[in-house]
Amino acid sequence: MDKNKKILDNTSNIEIVDLTDFREGNITKKTGFVQSLGQAFVKTGFVAVKNHTLRDEDAEMLYAESKKFFALPDEVKQKYEIEGLAGQRGYTAFGKEHAKGRKEGDLKEFWHIGQEVEGDDPIREIYPDNISPTEISGLNTAGIKVYKAMEQTGKYLLRAIALYLGLDELYFDDKIYNGNSILRPIHYGPISGNPKNAMRAAEHEDINLITLLMGASAEGLEILSKSREWVPVTALPNQIVVNVGDMLQRLTNNKLRSSTHRVVNPPEELWHSSRYSIPFFLHPRPEMPLDCLESCIDNEHPKRFENITAGEYLSQRLREIGLK
Repeated sequence: MDKNKKILDNTSNIEIVDLTDFREGNITKKTGFVQSLGQAFVKTGFVAVKNHTLRDEDAEMLYAESKKFFALPDEVKQKYEIEGLAGQRGYTAFGKEHAKGRKEGDLKEFWHIGQEVEGDDPIREIYPDNISPTEISGLNTAGIKVYKAMEQTGKYLLRAIALYLGLDELYFDDKIYNGNSILRPIHYGPISGNPKNAMRAAEHEDINLITLLMGASAEGLEILSKSREWVPVTALPNQIVVNVGDMLQRLTNNKLRSSTHRVVNPPEELWHSSRYSIPFFLHPRPEMPLDCLESCIDNEHPKRFENITAGEYLSQRLREIGLK
């Protein structure tokens, strides 16, 4: 291992919080959860969450169905890469997405499942329909179950964040209702030949409010610490890893920081192996303003970002990473 890397002890370097303390605890436990979560996002931008709302059997089913899909021939998968959707639904092939500022495409392919709009919300007209692969009938069925569970956990976490920021606890609720969130099963395929500068996922920050990550099938995720060292992170069983995205960083005027992370290539002797991962990118509704909160602006922390809506910001970033 690179001497500049450190093994991350999940019990000491990433805060572990118990969502039960927020959902069912007394005022002391709830307040403790809020402070622990907020401070973790200030210090590292990452936290591990246990007793979340995702069931193990649903996660396992989605991984199984995802592996079936990614094992299909390329010509079959490419039927579901729909031009004009900017990769927001269906399939995106290897090398299509790249990190901001990088020319090399990431060594991954992925599938996107989006919001199934509830009620008669007119936002239904804005979102594209989910795409259903006929060859793997259970992929979207399993995906929607996981989507809703991760969305529910994300809502509780955003309520805690709102309290940490001195906002009303339900501040984010209407902003994420039928939000533009994305569930992304990812396949980092075997590496054939020298990848040169290409990585499974080059260093980047996420676009959204927060990202919720199920445990991956193999190691590889690393975060950039405040001391500018790359630190490996692995989600432990029954935990999800959650990190701040750029939208929340903008909203809080850098109070909560969007941490840089990457997925490194395995050692050469493991190039033949695959890695699977399923993040949930929690987005608000497109009309949500990302204007810096007044409570996060003062003489020592002047406003750092121009006013923009979540939808405008997403479009801007999708162009920067090669999907639009």
